[in-house]
Amino acid sequence: MSDPTNDATGDPTNHATGDPVGGRSDGPARGPVLAGAIRLPDGSRVRGRGLRRPLPGGPVPGFGLYLGSGRLRRRHEGGLHWPHAWVDWPDFLLPRDRDLAVREIGALYERARAGEAVEVACGGGVGRTGTVLACLAVLSGLDAADAVAWTRAHHHPRAVETPWQRRWVAAFPRG
Repeated sequence: MSDPTNDATGDPTNHATGDPVGGRSDGPARGPVLAGAIRLPDGSRVRGRGLRRPLPGGPVPGFGLYLGSGRLRRRHEGGLHWPHAWVDWPDFLLPRDRDLAVREIGALYERARAGEAVEVACGGGVGRTGTVLACLAVLSGLDAADAVAWTRAHHHPRAVETPWQRRWVAAFPRG
């Protein structure tokens, strides 16, 4: 995630400012860029991370979408001092309320498109987080058939861990 070419276009990026190296700008206007944020295929940025790891340095998110059970929420809620929402999503499974998850993922995407500093996180930052990042890639214009591979290349090589998570991405509504 810290590779300066780790974005959807392969173009080098100045991660201190979030701007493309060479002055080219291709995407929504930007506020602060979160450490570790990736660029979606349409140029929007989002950070995916695991809540069990320390909060990265730099600016805090303007909004966060968190994925987990009540236990994960109780463990981490007190450390989230910015606007956020939770989706009840058990580890290695799918969200308990599909419609709510689709709405929250869509709202997160709209915030990212508007240039807001946003993040998505679950406990480890791989399966559930990767699933949402793949859904965000679909919303940003990537074909659903390519979204899992794209997420594995740009976020984590094991992102979208289970067959049912992969099927959920494949069936995710484009909006």
